[in-house]
Amino acid sequence: MKKWIIVIVILLVVIIGLSVFIGGLNKVVRMDESVTEAWAQIDTQLQRRADLIPNLVQTVKGYARHEKEIFEHVADARKAWAGAKSIPDKIAAAGAMEGALARLMLIVERYPDLKANQNFLHLQDQLEGTENRIAVARTRYNRSVKDFNAYIREVFGRMFARLRGLGRPHTYFEISEEAKEVPKVEF
Repeated sequence: MKKWIIVIVILLVVIIGLSVFIGGLNKVVRMDESVTEAWAQIDTQLQRRADLIPNLVQTVKGYARHEKEIFEHVADARKAWAGAKSIPDKIAAAGAMEGALARLMLIVERYPDLKANQNFLHLQDQLEGTENRIAVARTRYNRSVKDFNAYIREVFGRMFARLRGLGRPHTYFEISEEAKEVPKVEF
Protein backbone atom coordinates (compact mmCIF):
# COMPACT_ATOMS: atom_id res chain seq x y z
CA MET A 1 0.00 0.00 0.00
CA LYS A 2 2.85 2.40 0.87
CA LYS A 3 4.47 1.72 -2.51
CA TRP A 4 1.30 2.77 -4.33
CA ILE A 5 1.08 6.01 -2.38
CA ILE A 6 4.71 6.82 -3.19
CA VAL A 7 4.15 6.00 -6.88
CA ILE A 8 1.01 8.16 -6.98
CA VAL A 9 2.80 11.07 -5.28
CA ILE A 10 5.73 10.78 -7.71
CA LEU A 11 3.32 10.65 -10.66
CA LEU A 12 1.49 13.74 -9.38
CA VAL A 13 4.76 15.64 -8.95
CA VAL A 14 5.83 14.64 -12.47
CA ILE A 15 2.45 15.61 -13.94
CA ILE A 16 2.43 18.96 -12.13
CA GLY A 17 6.04 19.61 -13.16
CA LEU A 18 5.28 18.81 -16.80
CA SER A 19 2.20 21.01 -16.68
CA VAL A 20 4.19 23.94 -15.34
CA PHE A 21 6.95 23.32 -17.92
CA ILE A 22 4.54 23.10 -20.86
CA GLY A 23 2.58 26.09 -19.54
CA GLY A 24 5.78 28.15 -19.41
CA LEU A 25 6.72 27.18 -22.97
CA ASN A 26 3.25 28.10 -24.18
CA LYS A 27 3.17 31.39 -22.25
CA VAL A 28 6.29 32.74 -23.95
CA VAL A 29 4.83 31.84 -27.36
CA ARG A 30 1.53 33.59 -26.54
CA MET A 31 3.41 36.68 -25.39
CA ASP A 32 5.53 36.71 -28.55
CA GLU A 33 2.40 36.38 -30.67
CA SER A 34 0.84 39.25 -28.74
CA VAL A 35 3.79 41.47 -29.68
CA THR A 36 3.53 40.33 -33.31
CA GLU A 37 -0.20 41.07 -33.38
CA ALA A 38 0.30 44.50 -31.82
CA TRP A 39 2.98 45.31 -34.40
CA ALA A 40 0.65 44.20 -37.21
CA GLN A 41 -1.87 46.79 -36.02
CA ILE A 42 0.76 49.53 -36.13
CA ASP A 43 1.94 48.32 -39.52
CA THR A 44 -1.60 48.50 -40.89
CA GLN A 45 -2.12 52.05 -39.67
CA LEU A 46 1.30 53.20 -40.90
CA GLN A 47 0.49 51.75 -44.30
CA ARG A 48 -2.88 53.56 -44.26
CA ARG A 49 -1.05 56.79 -43.51
CA ALA A 50 1.46 56.14 -46.31
CA ASP A 51 -1.45 55.54 -48.70
CA LEU A 52 -3.12 58.82 -47.72
CA ILE A 53 0.01 60.92 -48.17
CA PRO A 54 0.08 61.07 -52.00
CA ASN A 55 -3.49 62.44 -52.06
CA LEU A 56 -2.69 64.96 -49.36
CA VAL A 57 0.50 66.05 -51.11
CA GLN A 58 -1.26 66.47 -54.45
CA THR A 59 -3.94 68.62 -52.83
CA VAL A 60 -1.37 70.80 -51.09
CA LYS A 61 0.81 71.00 -54.22
CA GLY A 62 -2.04 72.67 -56.07
CA TYR A 63 -1.81 75.58 -53.67
CA ALA A 64 1.87 75.60 -52.80
CA ARG A 65 3.75 74.96 -56.01
CA HIS A 66 6.96 76.66 -54.81
CA GLU A 67 7.27 74.50 -51.66
CA LYS A 68 9.23 71.79 -53.51
CA GLU A 69 11.63 70.88 -50.68
CA ILE A 70 8.91 69.77 -48.27
CA PHE A 71 7.31 67.58 -50.93
CA GLU A 72 10.65 65.91 -51.51
CA HIS A 73 11.02 65.24 -47.76
CA VAL A 74 7.54 63.71 -47.64
CA ALA A 75 8.27 61.58 -50.71
CA ASP A 76 11.61 60.44 -49.26
CA ALA A 77 9.98 59.56 -45.94
CA ARG A 78 7.27 57.57 -47.70
CA LYS A 79 9.91 55.77 -49.79
CA ALA A 80 11.88 54.93 -46.64
CA TRP A 81 8.73 53.49 -45.08
CA ALA A 82 8.00 51.38 -48.15
CA GLY A 83 11.57 50.06 -48.20
CA ALA A 84 11.85 49.28 -44.49
CA LYS A 85 11.99 45.55 -43.78
CA SER A 86 12.64 45.17 -40.06
CA ILE A 87 10.66 46.61 -37.16
CA PRO A 88 13.50 48.98 -36.11
CA ASP A 89 13.76 50.25 -39.71
CA LYS A 90 10.00 50.77 -39.88
CA ILE A 91 10.05 52.62 -36.56
CA ALA A 92 12.79 54.96 -37.85
CA ALA A 93 10.93 55.50 -41.14
CA ALA A 94 7.69 56.22 -39.28
CA GLY A 95 9.48 58.87 -37.20
CA ALA A 96 10.85 60.51 -40.33
CA MET A 97 7.38 60.45 -41.88
CA GLU A 98 5.87 62.10 -38.79
CA GLY A 99 8.43 64.90 -39.02
CA ALA A 100 7.79 65.41 -42.74
CA LEU A 101 4.03 65.50 -42.19
CA ALA A 102 4.43 68.06 -39.41
CA ARG A 103 6.36 70.31 -41.78
CA LEU A 104 3.74 69.75 -44.49
CA MET A 105 0.99 70.85 -42.12
CA LEU A 106 2.93 74.01 -41.33
CA ILE A 107 2.87 74.90 -45.01
CA VAL A 108 -0.90 74.52 -44.95
CA GLU A 109 -1.09 77.32 -42.40
CA ARG A 110 0.24 79.70 -45.08
CA TYR A 111 -2.64 79.02 -47.47
CA PRO A 112 -6.07 80.01 -46.07
CA ASP A 113 -7.88 78.84 -49.23
CA LEU A 114 -6.36 75.40 -48.86
CA LYS A 115 -7.52 75.11 -45.26
CA ALA A 116 -11.10 75.65 -46.45
CA ASN A 117 -10.85 73.19 -49.39
CA GLN A 118 -13.21 70.23 -48.83
CA ASN A 119 -10.79 67.67 -50.30
CA PHE A 120 -8.04 68.87 -48.02
CA LEU A 121 -10.32 68.90 -44.97
CA HIS A 122 -11.44 65.35 -45.71
CA LEU A 123 -7.84 64.14 -46.14
CA GLN A 124 -6.76 65.98 -43.02
CA ASP A 125 -9.56 64.31 -41.03
CA GLN A 126 -8.54 60.89 -42.34
CA LEU A 127 -4.91 61.55 -41.52
CA GLU A 128 -5.78 62.78 -38.03
CA GLY A 129 -7.86 59.66 -37.42
CA THR A 130 -5.01 57.50 -38.65
CA GLU A 131 -2.53 59.29 -36.39
CA ASN A 132 -4.82 58.62 -33.42
CA ARG A 133 -5.05 54.95 -34.38
CA ILE A 134 -1.27 54.78 -34.67
CA ALA A 135 -0.90 56.29 -31.19
CA VAL A 136 -3.29 53.71 -29.69
CA ALA A 137 -1.64 50.84 -31.57
CA ARG A 138 1.81 52.07 -30.52
CA THR A 139 0.74 52.10 -26.88
CA ARG A 140 -0.62 48.54 -27.15
CA TYR A 141 2.51 47.36 -28.94
CA ASN A 142 4.85 48.90 -26.36
CA ARG A 143 2.78 47.35 -23.55
CA SER A 144 3.10 43.91 -25.19
CA VAL A 145 6.84 44.44 -25.69
CA LYS A 146 7.22 45.46 -22.04
CA ASP A 147 5.41 42.33 -20.84
CA PHE A 148 7.40 40.05 -23.14
CA ASN A 149 10.76 41.66 -22.38
CA ALA A 150 10.11 41.54 -18.63
CA TYR A 151 9.07 37.89 -18.84
CA ILE A 152 12.20 36.81 -20.70
CA ARG A 153 14.32 38.54 -18.05
CA GLU A 154 12.74 36.46 -15.29
CA VAL A 155 14.53 33.28 -14.21
CA PHE A 156 12.14 30.72 -15.63
CA GLY A 157 10.86 33.02 -18.38
CA ARG A 158 14.40 33.28 -19.77
CA MET A 159 14.69 29.50 -19.78
CA PHE A 160 11.36 29.02 -21.54
CA ALA A 161 12.13 31.74 -24.07
CA ARG A 162 15.50 30.21 -24.96
CA LEU A 163 13.96 26.76 -25.30
CA ARG A 164 11.46 28.24 -27.79
CA GLY A 165 14.13 30.30 -29.58
CA LEU A 166 12.58 33.56 -28.37
CA GLY A 167 15.32 34.77 -26.03
CA ARG A 168 15.87 38.14 -27.73
CA PRO A 169 13.95 41.18 -26.49
CA HIS A 170 11.61 42.99 -28.87
CA THR A 171 12.19 46.62 -29.88
CA TYR A 172 10.04 49.38 -28.42
CA PHE A 173 8.37 51.81 -30.81
CA GLU A 174 9.94 55.08 -29.73
CA ILE A 175 9.87 58.36 -31.59
CA SER A 176 13.18 59.50 -33.04
CA GLU A 177 14.77 62.68 -31.76
CA GLU A 178 14.19 64.29 -35.20
CA ALA A 179 10.44 63.67 -34.97
CA LYS A 180 10.34 65.20 -31.46
CA GLU A 181 11.67 68.54 -32.72
CA VAL A 182 9.07 71.24 -33.12
CA PRO A 183 9.08 72.46 -36.73
CA LYS A 184 9.95 76.13 -37.20
CA VAL A 185 7.24 78.35 -38.63
CA GLU A 186 8.55 81.12 -40.84
CA PHE A 187 6.35 83.51 -42.83
